[in-house]
Amino acid sequence: MTTRDVDTPLGPARVTVYDPAGDVVGTVLLGHGAGGGIEAPDLLAATDAAVGLGWRVLRVEQPWRVAGKRVAAAPPKLDEGWTAIHGAVGDLLTGPVVLGGRSAGARVACRTAAALGAAGVLCLAFPLHPPGKPEKSRAGELTAVAVPVLVVQGDSDAFGGPAAVVAALGEHPATVVAVRGDHALKADPPAVRTAVETWLRRWL
Repeated sequence: MTTRDVDTPLGPARVTVYDPAGDVVGTVLLGHGAGGGIEAPDLLAATDAAVGLGWRVLRVEQPWRVAGKRVAAAPPKLDEGWTAIHGAVGDLLTGPVVLGGRSAGARVACRTAAALGAAGVLCLAFPLHPPGKPEKSRAGELTAVAVPVLVVQGDSDAFGGPAAVVAALGEHPATVVAVRGDHALKADPPAVRTAVETWLRRWL
């Protein structure tokens, strides 16, 4: 594991790099949510899954988080920071590059996938809508992604459960995997790991 500080227009960001034991087959960038950091249980499970298959994983801390702020930046600023970080770590991007993250980080990955040339998008606990407000759907961010998408969703997620995500996707060919738990995805990390492993194998 190594850590790199990255300058962005919004202030310094931090990237923690996890390399597999052997050759690198691809790279996964993972962003955190609006209420937590890169040590979230689902991000740890996804990291373990990817590294175990030979992927390099970059867990990204957005500038607002590095600065110690408690409130996340607005979506356009999150996308700007993420894009700058992606550009600064080009020397680490080996093989197909999958963008991903949990919650707000998953939304950032979806919104920037096309511009950054992602090979796939990994969404952990995608916040389909604010709790209790299904009319404020963010499904368009998912359906706009033209590369393979995995959504790992807790079966009691107040931001939209697996069935709601499937319904919102319509004919979009994203893979949706239901796991036990709520939006935090803390209840069953092994299930999260299995879902990520199974999906990443498509590139092996």
